[in-house]
Amino acid sequence: MKFAKVKYLLLRRVCQISILVLFILGNYSIATLKNVQYKEKVGIFGGNIESLVGDSSSVLAKEPSIFSHIVQGNLSHSSWFGGIFSLTDPLSVMQIFLAGGGLALDVLLGALLVMAIYGIFLGRVYCAFVCPINLVTDFANFLRDKLGFNTAQRKLFISRSTRFVILGLGLLLSGLFGVAAFELISPISMLHRGVVFGMGFGIFAVFAVFCFDLFVLKNGFCGHICPLGAMYSLLGRFALLRVRHTLANCTKCMECVRVCPEPEVLKPIGKQDGILKTMTCLRCGRCIEACDDNALHFSILNFTQKEKK
Repeated sequence: MKFAKVKYLLLRRVCQISILVLFILGNYSIATLKNVQYKEKVGIFGGNIESLVGDSSSVLAKEPSIFSHIVQGNLSHSSWFGGIFSLTDPLSVMQIFLAGGGLALDVLLGALLVMAIYGIFLGRVYCAFVCPINLVTDFANFLRDKLGFNTAQRKLFISRSTRFVILGLGLLLSGLFGVAAFELISPISMLHRGVVFGMGFGIFAVFAVFCFDLFVLKNGFCGHICPLGAMYSLLGRFALLRVRHTLANCTKCMECVRVCPEPEVLKPIGKQDGILKTMTCLRCGRCIEACDDNALHFSILNFTQKEKK
C-alpha cells in the first residue's frame, strides 16, 4: 500500500491518539497518603483524591506528572502549558451561557481562541482530526464496508440537515431548563472523559453510536445527528483551508465520492474547477487519498482571485 493512499488516515489517527494520551498523562498525578502505620504513594487521575481519604488517612502531598504542565482538563475545557492559554468548546460555552451559568475569563478566551482557529483557518477539521468518537464511527464504517452493509437497500432516511435542527434544539433546551442539554447526553464527552478519567455508563452511549453507524445508517451520527459537527460546519464556513478540484485532471471515476463521509461536498467533481466550498467538508483528506488522477489537493482559499466557474 502506497503511503500516499493512507497519509491523511495515519495523520488523523496520530492526532487523535496523541491528544488522548496527552490528556490521560496530563491529568495523572501521584498522591502521598499517610495512615497510622505507613506512607504510600497512589497514582490518581483528574486530581480526585476524595475517594482515597478515609478516617485514618491524610494526604501529605500531591505531585502532578510532568505532562500536567502541558495540558490539564478535557475537550470541553483545557489549560495548556501551565495556563499560558486555554481551549474551550464553543458549544459548551453557548449552552452554559444560555442555561444561566457563570463563565470565567479563561473559559471565554479559550472559546474565542478555538473559534478563531477553526473559523479562520481549519474549518471542520475538529471532527476528523480531534474528536474521539470519529475513531468509533470510522471503525463502524470500516466494518460496514467489509460486511457488505453499504450495498444493502437503505431502510432509513435522515436528512443531513437534522444535525442543525438538533443544534438549535440543544441550545433552546439549555435556555429553557437551565442545563447544558447536549453535554448531558453527548457520547463525545462521555468517550473522552471515560478514556481519560475512567469509563462508566457512558460506554453504552458510545456503543449505541457504534451500532447506529454499523447497522442503521452509514456515517449516521457524525453526518446526520451530531450538533457539534453542525456547529463546526457553521463556524468554519469561510475558513481558509479547502480542497481544490482540478477539472482537467479528473477522469470522473468517482472514487472520491464513494469514500467521502459528506458526499454532497463533492457535487462539483467532474463538472467544475476550483475550490470545494461546501461548509460541511471535514478536510479529512479521504478524497485526496482516493484520487489516482491528482485532481484533488488541499489549498488555501485565495480571496484576491475569483474562482473559475
